[in-house]
Amino acid sequence: MSARLRTRLALTTILGAMLLGHPAAAQDASELVVRLGRIENQSRLMAGQIETLQYENRQLKEQLRKFQEDVEFRLNEGKGGKPSAAPAPSGAVNGGNPGAGRPGKRGDAFDPSQSPGAPGAPVQLGSTQPSAPLPPRDAVEATEAAPRPQRLPQGAINGAINGDDEDADAVPGYDEPVDLRPPARTGAIPARPSESVAATRTGDPAADYDAAVELYRAKQYEQAEMGLRQFIQSHPRDNRIAGATYWLGESYLARGRNREAAEQFLKVSTDYARSSQAPDAMLKLGVTLNALGAREQACATLAELDRKFPNAGNGIRQGVAREQKRARCGA
Repeated sequence: MSARLRTRLALTTILGAMLLGHPAAAQDASELVVRLGRIENQSRLMAGQIETLQYENRQLKEQLRKFQEDVEFRLNEGKGGKPSAAPAPSGAVNGGNPGAGRPGKRGDAFDPSQSPGAPGAPVQLGSTQPSAPLPPRDAVEATEAAPRPQRLPQGAINGAINGDDEDADAVPGYDEPVDLRPPARTGAIPARPSESVAATRTGDPAADYDAAVELYRAKQYEQAEMGLRQFIQSHPRDNRIAGATYWLGESYLARGRNREAAEQFLKVSTDYARSSQAPDAMLKLGVTLNALGAREQACATLAELDRKFPNAGNGIRQGVAREQKRARCGA
């Protein structure tokens, strides 16, 4: 017999005795029983509501975990992550034959026996043609000591054609070969000055940050990307890191590189959630996820923005409503 049942029987016995011995206290005893029943009913209802809330909380945590895993998977896939290697066959473990599970020979493999003359095929020793012998040393020295060709003076050919024998006889080395080499350059061509992103670095965090942002506003997105990356590497503890990461994502988004942009916006909205760029970054995260085809994740991100940033400005809220309509989140 349970303790609750024994307690109720004892209370019933006591109340029965009170009703028999004291008829005046019968009304108070009945009210006490009614109140006790009401308290038990309320306790059961509250216990049921607590269990329901705990179940819903577990469901929400599970949905949030799946959403985070899906976002991380898509970002890793965009960065070129490799899938895990397939497990080894069971026959190759603990003394099994390692070659039992190996596949056959590939059909596109190079076989030197079928193409002995193809590039890369092994060559038998002694089958190559010997190279030509070197010329003797005396011939090489004679060639080096030969007179170099001289330049033909201007007007020598015209004088010879017109029959001017005096001019022809006055020309030295007329019968020698003509030097056809181009004349030497009289001046070097000045190099074109090129301004690099590293040349714009001043060592001042504020100046470097403003210069990188100005490059983005001037639609020089590649130079802006380089400047922002150098700023993040050079000043990792600066309070402008959140803004630099946000503008880096914007430079990717402007060039259609949605996966890299989503990675930067996710970093701002999670690692720098207290920054002023965090609400806008979370909005842009929903935009990039929708552009990547992840409509459910985009809608979940946009819906989470109102809860995570309740004090977001009207522009952010209007952008959320616009992107939800574009992604058909209510459909």
